[in-house]
Amino acid sequence: MAVIQGSNFELSSQVTHKKPEFHGTIAPYPNFNPRKDVIFLEEAINSRNVDEDTIISVLVQRSNEQRQEIKRAFEADTGKSLADELKSELRSHLEDVVLALLMKPAQYDAFIIRKATKGFGTNEDVIVEVLASRTNQQIRELQEAFKEEYGQTMEEVIDSETDGDFALALHAMLKANKNEGHIVDLALAKKDARVCHLMSDIMVCFVFVLQELFEAGEEHKDIDISVFIDILTTRSGPQLTQTFKHYSKISDVNLPKALDMELRGDIEDCLIDIVKCSWSKPAFFAERLHKAMEGHGTCEDTLMRVLVARSEVDLKKIISEFELMYGKTLQQCILDDTKGHLEKILLGLCGPN
Repeated sequence: MAVIQGSNFELSSQVTHKKPEFHGTIAPYPNFNPRKDVIFLEEAINSRNVDEDTIISVLVQRSNEQRQEIKRAFEADTGKSLADELKSELRSHLEDVVLALLMKPAQYDAFIIRKATKGFGTNEDVIVEVLASRTNQQIRELQEAFKEEYGQTMEEVIDSETDGDFALALHAMLKANKNEGHIVDLALAKKDARVCHLMSDIMVCFVFVLQELFEAGEEHKDIDISVFIDILTTRSGPQLTQTFKHYSKISDVNLPKALDMELRGDIEDCLIDIVKCSWSKPAFFAERLHKAMEGHGTCEDTLMRVLVARSEVDLKKIISEFELMYGKTLQQCILDDTKGHLEKILLGLCGPN
């Protein structure tokens, strides 16, 4: 079996284990004292006019784990819930971001999915964004948090809100069965590329036959694209990257372009987002943030969701990728598109620089 390791594709037969680098913008605060933070926050909440600046300053400079300690200390000292107190005093988007920062990561992911599936219509893009970008462990923790918080399983929600190939892809991602290693099997990459290319050819023929059947008034069955779903939801990022390279060698177009040409609707967007996440999560999220501020109007929900969720994961990389892709810093775009306390807390999440 021919293998290559890591993004530099050096030949190797072993995995090199080393401590992962930290690419977040919010690290644990040095000399952390939750009791002092409780005093700061209580004074800010009870001041004549709520001191939003102090609340922002404390929360964006503490890691999620430290915020959980602050919550426990606040309740122990005051007998009140910090989240409830802040919710009663804050308004609008600042309230949304502050409450998100007080949730554990899995709780926040569950909240995002609940918001995307509750009420009129379903935000399919948000569901895919979460499931395609989280690790296996994060998806398992998300499912546990969702069941505990909302009394339903994620599978039940997906079955009630989606259908067809799109539902099949979401269920596949929920299995949390993606290979997360760094070893790349070249033979498997070539095989997967050939299979995907064959499926693309089949879809081209299917579209032609479908048109003929439609014109003849005959019934037809949808094409089975489970092979795409299986490959894209179980292979590792490095493995898929190599598959995409081989696909480009045997096809006139790259795989995202092929999916765009042959598929339509939610399943097309879903599989393309999985491909983009496999290629580069920072680039995927940089594009998400740019679209949120592109043209007239701003999608504050996207800005808040991405910055909160990635602040302790890879937001530094996203910020760097954003500037490379669009020639402007993310911070400058936030300054241009937001204002007030929302602007301040979003910039705070981007880090001290």
